[in-house]
Amino acid sequence: MSHLDLEQLREKVDAVNLEILTLINERATVIQEIGKIKEKQGVNRYDPLRERHMLNLLKENNNGPLDQKTVDHIFKEIFKSALDMQEEDHRKALLVSRKKKAEDTIITINGESIGDGTPSFIFGPCAVESQDQVSKVAEAIGAKGLKLIRGGAYKPRTSPYDFQGLGLEGLKMLKAAADQYKLAVVSEIVTPHHLEEALPFVDVVQVGARNMQNFELLKAVGQINKPVLLKRGMSATVDEFINAAEYIIASGNSQIILCERGIRTYEKATRNTLDISAVPILKQETHLPVFVDVTHSTGRRDLLLPAAKAAIAIGADGVMAEVHPDPAVALSDAAQQMDLNQFDDYYDALMKFMKQYEFKM
Repeated sequence: MSHLDLEQLREKVDAVNLEILTLINERATVIQEIGKIKEKQGVNRYDPLRERHMLNLLKENNNGPLDQKTVDHIFKEIFKSALDMQEEDHRKALLVSRKKKAEDTIITINGESIGDGTPSFIFGPCAVESQDQVSKVAEAIGAKGLKLIRGGAYKPRTSPYDFQGLGLEGLKMLKAAADQYKLAVVSEIVTPHHLEEALPFVDVVQVGARNMQNFELLKAVGQINKPVLLKRGMSATVDEFINAAEYIIASGNSQIILCERGIRTYEKATRNTLDISAVPILKQETHLPVFVDVTHSTGRRDLLLPAAKAAIAIGADGVMAEVHPDPAVALSDAAQQMDLNQFDDYYDALMKFMKQYEFKM
């Protein structure tokens, strides 16, 4: 074969490559339209029966020289790229997506701007146990000039025999203490049924890890005009977490704070494994503020400070931790709550760290 013949064949290959590229991109455009229709209909993007039909059609019309195994491999990669493209289009279309809204969402609660670059803090007991208990914690929080207090009144527990919370009476105690020290209340609601009765006593509705995919609850809090603190499920992927937030914003409420609280892994040194990398991922993928719950992610008092430093250093908008006047007699999660003296030391050390490294305060 002459050099001229080789060049002509190469030119022919180049022309075929460009034709294939044009057809693949044309196919991709059609796939995008199919994806939009599936999105509206709520149909799964991946349809194995449809893929089998397409492969069978190719097999029936394959006259070589490529063998069928090679053809199947090539087209399965094309099919996969189409699914990946539909998934990317889905992410871009999400209302919580950074691509949908470039600027950060800033939520104002009791004069505190959450998501404006200044780290915020939520402290309080794991569970409301008495008026005296929450009042002591509220006093310690208010003395530091902080604006928010957390406390559980409805407690979803792993064991049915564990303390389940004081319910509405507990919320009333928490609200009374908060009002005395000019604090906003953050508390978990576990069912849509409790939402209406709880709203007068709650400023921020928390959706806990065990309820992250309670879709009826997500829709219900999406219809209220109060901020929602959404915790990541213990076995949830980042995508699942983002989609849970989408349920809320799609129902009309854009005041959402995401909270990383550790995920379940094989590691036993801590209560959960703090996925600290989720913070910048969530900040890049969404426009929502991101908190880190250092108490539930570590389950250890000795790790609360370093975990909080790591959260702030990596870009979290805030930190949540638990405080109790006497953790030894706490009715839940005794081992991971700080007492009031430890809380003072913890907060002073955190402020010193932020000042030392010039974090915005």
